[in-house]
Parts: sequence; structure tokens; C-alpha cells
Amino acid sequence: MLKDPFVIAMVIACLVVLGILARGIGGFGAGDDPKTANKYMRYRIYAQLAAVVIIVGGLWLRAQFSGGN
Repeated sequence: MLKDPFVIAMVIACLVVLGILARGIGGFGAGDDPKTANKYMRYRIYAQLAAVVIIVGGLWLRAQFSGGN
């Protein structure tokens, strides 16, 4: 399972989202400039979109090439 490129891409995408989320929340908690924290939250939304596309696309491709219905 860990040798499957789709699984690796999905895990990396989720970890990127987690990292951006942690940085954004950390910025809010540390009292950083709210504009900077909001910028990270905006990046998180873009990263989440990319993660969803990777996950759904990977599952769709796997279903197409698995030979089943």
C-alpha cells in the first residue's frame, strides 16, 4: 500500500493541509498579524481543494483501471 503512488500523493496532500492549518492557527494563537493568519487560512482552502482533487482523482483512476465494474 505504501508503494502505491496515489496513496503517497494523498498522504502528502493531507500533510500539507495539516501543516498550513497548524501554521495558521499558530499565528492566531501567537498574536501575529491577523492578515497573515488569514492568508494562511486562504492557502489552506486551496490546499484542501488540491487534496480533494488528488483523493477523488486517485480513487476514480483506481476504479477505472482495476478491471471491476
